[in-house]
Amino acid sequence: MTVRDLSIDLTRQRRVLSVLVFAAVLIWIDTTILGIALERIADPRTGLGATPGELQWAVGSYALLFATALFAAGALGDRYGHRTILVLGLLCFGAASIWAAWAGDATGLILARGLMGLGGAMMMPTSMAIIGATFPPERRAGAIAIWAASSGVGVALGPLLGGVLVDHFWWGSVFLVNLPVVALALIGIALAVPNPKLAQRRRPDPIGLLLSTGGLAALAYGLIEAGQDTDWARPAVWGPVAAGLALLVLFTVFEWRTAEPSFDPRLFRSFRFSAGNLALAALFFAITGQMFYGNFYLQGARGMSALDTGFAFLPSALGVAVGSVLGARLVKRFGLAWISGVGLLVVAGAFLTNLAFDVDTPLVWFCAVGLVSGTAMGMTIAPTSAAVIAALPLDRMGAGSAVNNTLRQVGSVLGIALLGTVLTTAYRDRIAPALTGLPASARDAAAPSAEHTRAVADALHRPDLTQAANDAFIAAMHVTAATAALVAFLGGVLLIVAFTRRTSGRADAAGRPQPDRERRDVAEVA
Repeated sequence: MTVRDLSIDLTRQRRVLSVLVFAAVLIWIDTTILGIALERIADPRTGLGATPGELQWAVGSYALLFATALFAAGALGDRYGHRTILVLGLLCFGAASIWAAWAGDATGLILARGLMGLGGAMMMPTSMAIIGATFPPERRAGAIAIWAASSGVGVALGPLLGGVLVDHFWWGSVFLVNLPVVALALIGIALAVPNPKLAQRRRPDPIGLLLSTGGLAALAYGLIEAGQDTDWARPAVWGPVAAGLALLVLFTVFEWRTAEPSFDPRLFRSFRFSAGNLALAALFFAITGQMFYGNFYLQGARGMSALDTGFAFLPSALGVAVGSVLGARLVKRFGLAWISGVGLLVVAGAFLTNLAFDVDTPLVWFCAVGLVSGTAMGMTIAPTSAAVIAALPLDRMGAGSAVNNTLRQVGSVLGIALLGTVLTTAYRDRIAPALTGLPASARDAAAPSAEHTRAVADALHRPDLTQAANDAFIAAMHVTAATAALVAFLGGVLLIVAFTRRTSGRADAAGRPQPDRERRDVAEVA
């Protein structure tokens, strides 16, 4: 190959990567931008008057479809071309964004968000496959790292863009920001991106898709339903939970017995792979719940604007970006257990500091805790993701990466379902005494959430009821933060135990252990 040919090839690779990074920002923006609008959506006066359960579904439906459709999207890309599925994913995302922006009720918003998650699931594995087909092995890891860095940009931009749009327009405008990104990405794909297919195509797994989606949906429904009524003995609560767990067990058995599973449970024979993925799921469980109640704390209890709320979350997003780079370097020197494992314990400690927050806490403390927590998250997510993939032989790393991405989203689904329910249940218990003197209709209208209570308080000209709502929410937030901290702490302990053991963390396809090479493998993958 001549110097000119090499230059042309490098230029083409950069163009492909630029388009894919631009498209990926869309996925990450949408994971955070909705949070800024939740306060408005919950308000009966300015939004849809959505209940806490409906808000949990609006957030959770995105992660649910994202998690369960990843494998199907990759298989479809192998069969019909990854650019084809990427384009369909972008079109799906754009159409769902329009639907969500003008949703007339909470049900429409939930369905639109689920469709957006489906579009995101079609974009992620296809982008990775296109990068793999475009870049030679010696440049592939760097390209993937650049593509992955788009998550930091999207996470940071989401709250800021959402704040500007919510403050100047209406809550639905947070979804319209997706449309120009979709349009420009489609143009770039048409001009620069190839359409690779696999010679040996994976078979679609419709049974696995139905079992996993149905199981997670039923489990999330039962957990969210528990928040609407604290009686866990009701069939409407334990029935879906039991059915969801049964479907997930059936899914695992089915995939174990399938010759070419989309989700390979055999990978979990590696203790380090299992522990690392569970730790990451615990982290995303805690993060999603914290972002959920954090937005209501800032905009609801403290009365901050949407834009100011976006700026308050910015230190945390910047911390994630800094921590990702710092963590990769430190892990090479000190090992994963003492960087990422301890980092997860720091995240748990940061959540515990939320117990000291009230409506008068200086905002600088919230931002400082967010910076420390975000940095610790970054030092955990990127190195641990690299380490769990490195715990597998080369021919299983692709399957391991898919499992890793899926379990993160599963953690998010369960985080918003369970921690949202903890928040709702704790709030209802604490606001109940303040509502006893109200007429039955007003009491029922005020009970679902702090936003509903404040609306009733304004209508009745009862500032004391507004104060009671704020106090009850702060107390409920403390309970939720403590729960999130416990889950993060257990994840950190598990990570430390797994990566300080002298037994091997690497297993072959049959689950047989291979020699321990933690630091070198992490360095290679990172």
